[in-house]
Amino acid sequence: MNNSRQSSITVSNPDRDAALVLVPAYNAGKYLPELIARLRQFVCDDDLLFVNDGSTDDTGSLLQEHGVKFIAFPQNQGKGAALMAGFRYAIENHYRSVLTIDADLQHLPEEIPRFFALDNGHRLIIGTRKMTLAIMPFDRWLTNNLTSMIISVFSSKRVRDSQSGFRLIPTEVLKAIQLKTVNYDFESEMLFKAGAVGCDIAEVPISTIYEGSTSYINPLRDTGRFIRQIWKRIWA
Repeated sequence: MNNSRQSSITVSNPDRDAALVLVPAYNAGKYLPELIARLRQFVCDDDLLFVNDGSTDDTGSLLQEHGVKFIAFPQNQGKGAALMAGFRYAIENHYRSVLTIDADLQHLPEEIPRFFALDNGHRLIIGTRKMTLAIMPFDRWLTNNLTSMIISVFSSKRVRDSQSGFRLIPTEVLKAIQLKTVNYDFESEMLFKAGAVGCDIAEVPISTIYEGSTSYINPLRDTGRFIRQIWKRIWA
């Protein structure tokens, strides 16, 4: 976005076979020390990028303190906008793919190697959780199943967890699709459009974790936004 600020994010010798690990962060200060330490076990600092999405807590100072690369927005713009800023960085620095992971420790850094093992620069890889009401709140379970079904039908690709933000995306796919949303329906839009351009979609199992973090998702509202996207596409 035009009003973002970048801080020490130049890559001098980009590796075209590397994946950028991208972490959108909004008021994630209480998780960052542990998250950064665990990420560094699997990702070198050159290939790790945070986007501070206008946080009002100590997220910004902690990113500086730990010496990681980050982009900072002066005001909150939404998860989609944060991801788009990281995608542009990955494309400009010639990364083959981007791995997105949430900042609230609901995604385990220890599971990152599962994505890297399947990364061939052409397939989109989704971290798929167990879709069970015993673990997942009912509103999340319902909206996730609904959007997953719609995406599977219209993209002709079987998708079981369309709302998972733990995913690896080839930069060639990011160049080929135009993403317009900036909220949590962004991730559904990405899958729908990737499938529409014939991108192969694979899945890897990941842990299902919901405890101890604050959700900024409004499942019904964001699902409604996605359904409106589909409706416009059908009648365009």
